Amino acid sequence: MRPHFGPVRDCFHDLFSAGRETGAGLAVWYDGRPVVDLVAGASRPGRQWAPDTLVNVYSVGKPVAALCLLALVDRGRLDLDDPVADHWPGFRAPATVRQVLSHTAGLPAFPVPRPAGAVADWDLLCADLAAAEPEWEPGTVSGEHAWTYGHLVGELVRRVDGRPVGRFLAEEIAGPWRLDLAFGLGAADQRRCAELSYADPGWPARALGEPGSLWARALGNPAGGLDLAVLNSPLWRGAEVPAVNLHGTAAGLARLYAGLLAGGVLDGVRLFGPDLVTEATRTQYDGPDLVLGRRACWTLGMQREPDGSWGMGGIGGSAAWADPERGYTFAYATARLAEHDRVDELVEALHSCL
Repeated sequence: MRPHFGPVRDCFHDLFSAGRETGAGLAVWYDGRPVVDLVAGASRPGRQWAPDTLVNVYSVGKPVAALCLLALVDRGRLDLDDPVADHWPGFRAPATVRQVLSHTAGLPAFPVPRPAGAVADWDLLCADLAAAEPEWEPGTVSGEHAWTYGHLVGELVRRVDGRPVGRFLAEEIAGPWRLDLAFGLGAADQRRCAELSYADPGWPARALGEPGSLWARALGNPAGGLDLAVLNSPLWRGAEVPAVNLHGTAAGLARLYAGLLAGGVLDGVRLFGPDLVTEATRTQYDGPDLVLGRRACWTLGMQREPDGSWGMGGIGGSAAWADPERGYTFAYATARLAEHDRVDELVEALHSCL
């Protein structure tokens, strides 16, 4: 780690000494170079967190899923303003590819209640979405597609390309850019996974929100998405739930955003054209979000903040983004499910160094 960023290292380690963190990774690139790459704590009882420890980062994976589809847009395989039904016959909602990518398609929740085991049944959940009536006119308002996003985007990838989104990510993005990021882990990678834990027992109920609310419907179906018995199981780790079960490292996420910040090229390997990156990171929708219950500014797969940064946080405390104005990318990947105050403090320390 570069000495200039010592305050970031100190803040990271203070989270552990204060008992607020038990296992995590932190990575920062600045001015096109890695400047912080830290891991600490335990990945599970009796095992130290290693540089190659994988952890479930929840919605931090949404932009990664989006990039798989955007790669196909960049190659001319489909257009952002194509109706989804042009590529997915039988898809009922009159939404476009752009609306799916920007959380305005009107399908924020799976319409049929499903048990936890349904996370492994890709075809079932996609059929549910294809038959669903939108909850609002597509394109008129946003509502974060908390669980459905990955199946909407991933099924479009599969319909257009033929490969499941997990394989597409591995072969077309993670492989060429050397990113330790994946959807749907095999047995060897599952052995590298950190076990998620709650910072306090009340976290799942708080995270799920008001029973019956759109947020609770969006986050609570299929069941088990906040249940440690499900999250730490081979079923969950082996399934592809691209909206919420990307497994990766902070270093891999920071590298990904570094490539995007450089206009789609990393270590001399170009995966995206600069025009595609510009379109993918510009504001597509800015207004009320019916799921989040607040104003949101959506790009094609990411949230854009008032300071011009773009990326995504995940429920539980992980986050990754790029800040073009300040010239850095940031990624924090934690197994301790809690709020985002840890990231807030780390960013404050980082900004003090710039």
